[in-house]
Amino acid sequence: METDPLLQRVGRTAMVVCAVMTSVALIFSPTHLMSAAAVIGGGLIAGGSYVAIQSGVTALVDRMIGGANPPSRREALRATVLKLTGRYALLGFAAYVMIARLRLPPLGLLAGASSIVAAVAVEAARLLVVKDSSPRT
Repeated sequence: METDPLLQRVGRTAMVVCAVMTSVALIFSPTHLMSAAAVIGGGLIAGGSYVAIQSGVTALVDRMIGGANPPSRREALRATVLKLTGRYALLGFAAYVMIARLRLPPLGLLAGASSIVAAVAVEAARLLVVKDSSPRT
């Protein structure tokens, strides 16, 4: 299954937003390196979540649309849910390590994790600008 171009743009925009926030944290934060590392860590967690959701939904749709009989559909659904749950457990463990063990600032992690939200907002603004600039009939 091909990836939607809009989703690809959101992913690229999220990386750019995370890089900009990392630069801002590096320049303006009192704890330069720790804050920048926290933003990068939050971006990695958000990116991992984005990839987990995207691949989980793609696998689920592929298995459910496939011509399998109902018992194997149930098994496919179970396998997909277990895989997705395992990925989120791993992401939760990574967040724990970053906050509790590496002592990264939680606000930096939150800023990095919000890069996906900021990227979606940027894409929504782009779509509105394109829609408003199209000729009206």
